Amino acid sequence: MHFGDQRKVAIVGAGAVGACSAYVMMISGLVSELVLVDINRDRAEGEAMDLAHSASFIKPIKIYAGEYEDCRDADIIVYSAGLSQKPGESRLDLVSSNLGILKKVLPKIIDRDQNSILLMVTNPVDILTYAAIKLMELPPERVIGSGTVLDSSRFRYLISEHCNVEARNIHAYVIGEHGDTEVPVWSLANIAGFSVKDFCSRCGYSSMDIELISSRVRRAAYEVIARKGATFYAVGLAIRRICQSILRDENTILTVSGLLEGQYGIKDVCLSLPSIINRRGRARVLDLPVAKNEEEALRHSAETIKSIQQQVDLSPLELPGESYSRTLPNNVDFPQVPGFH
Repeated sequence: MHFGDQRKVAIVGAGAVGACSAYVMMISGLVSELVLVDINRDRAEGEAMDLAHSASFIKPIKIYAGEYEDCRDADIIVYSAGLSQKPGESRLDLVSSNLGILKKVLPKIIDRDQNSILLMVTNPVDILTYAAIKLMELPPERVIGSGTVLDSSRFRYLISEHCNVEARNIHAYVIGEHGDTEVPVWSLANIAGFSVKDFCSRCGYSSMDIELISSRVRRAAYEVIARKGATFYAVGLAIRRICQSILRDENTILTVSGLLEGQYGIKDVCLSLPSIINRRGRARVLDLPVAKNEEEALRHSAETIKSIQQQVDLSPLELPGESYSRTLPNNVDFPQVPGFH
């Protein structure tokens, strides 16, 4: 892998999400090389040209349209290829078509022996993340789904609007499926150490309608798609945030999707939980002490995803060796806190 001053990101799928991700990656100054790959070569070339024309306004970067083999030496491969969600569709409605595309494209861009980290973005992201691990026998810690990183931001935004506090000062997570069964974790949401309920009471704000806000978080993508046809700005920034944590080895806690191997008694499915992200990928998964009803909702989310996996014949994974979620980078010494797995 490059890291250091030479960092390469490949984006497979130059549609709205892929192009927006390339744009925010470019202006962030995180990477020195950015390659766009798409089955529509003209589209990839056009996006690369448009981005490259900003050369005098940004840090030096090599931007170009490439082929599948150009992904082989990338530090991160962002997979955003496939069909996008249409008005009235759920993310799970896309599973058959996008799984078929994944099976064709994935062997052309990555194999078990290369060191690239695969960042899955295409929906249904949890199922496709699981499929990528299974189909290519990839180390689970190096296959990350964008998961509920964006959903958690939406959750914080809605709380911030009600409480009149900047969203970055709010700690709140959405876990589980990136979709209709996702779980906003109200029991641990806090502002400056106060629970959201206590903060509202102390500051004279009305109590929050938990069910309404939870529904707005789950329905956010539907509402945007109904009005403008697609979501891409916020997800592009979410992708940039994940890539930043990897490339800069930040040990950031993000709610990415990845393989669960016993957390909350859940196995053989990819879901989002707060995880430590660094140059090794998804280095450690955190078991949050969530409320009983939230844990039950998480298990329901897992069963929903598993039922779809069975329908498309994604049988359980058989992974040898020690659980990846207990493997830490050699240069990081995390405290042995109960609930870490």
